[in-house]
Amino acid sequence: MSDTSSVPHIIRQAAASPTFSPLYRQIKTLMMDALGAGEWEPGALIPSEAELAARFGVSQGTVRKAIDEMSSENLLVRRQGKGTFVASHGDPHTRYRFLRLRPDDGLPQQKHSRSLSCGVQAADAATAAALVIQPGDPVVAVERLLCFDARPVVFDQMFLRAEIFGELTLAMLEQEGPVTSLYRFFEQCFGVHMIRAEERVRAVAAAASVAKLLEVAPDAPLLLVERRAYTYAERPVEWRRGFYTTERHHYYNELG
Repeated sequence: MSDTSSVPHIIRQAAASPTFSPLYRQIKTLMMDALGAGEWEPGALIPSEAELAARFGVSQGTVRKAIDEMSSENLLVRRQGKGTFVASHGDPHTRYRFLRLRPDDGLPQQKHSRSLSCGVQAADAATAAALVIQPGDPVVAVERLLCFDARPVVFDQMFLRAEIFGELTLAMLEQEGPVTSLYRFFEQCFGVHMIRAEERVRAVAAAASVAKLLEVAPDAPLLLVERRAYTYAERPVEWRRGFYTTERHHYYNELG
């Protein structure tokens, strides 16, 4: 019988598992666990490949492959000559990573937002289902207006899990200023990093209250974008309904 005492535990465990996954994927899982536990904060430098290889008892090549995949998923960012860092929404290149609205003329536009309201309310059935909580559980409801070159373009209704964001207030949002990324604010104040989101898009007619905020005619055509955003461990922490005007903008998504 062969001696397995010197084989790293993670390999021995995988070999006995009926759902074996490649070793680099197991290293990726361990690194994701470290990110979810807050061991490495957004924007922080993670240990070198050699240090991680020693920690997990695997080769540097295995660690490198795990990091490559995490980088392709915007979880980590490699910086030439500096190392690998935890992705952050404070990075100018990823600040609006989840915003898919683009100006028709392709020219850069200054974005700024204005928070309209913030308060705790009971989750309705749709919100509860999206956040995987019970109807009636408390959620923090936020309304914000996003402008491009001072023109209102998106009206957002956001619902956040109250056990994480229960201390959030309108004053806190206003203090952050009009050009701060909301997800960057969540990282800094609540330690929550949004790693991915899923969206559903449909056409709707503007209700009178929404039309007034977006400065369009009642019943004007809008895009309704429903987004559920996740942090680590596939935990949904935000659900939002965004009403988009498309008179001068379009929804853009690259496939492939």
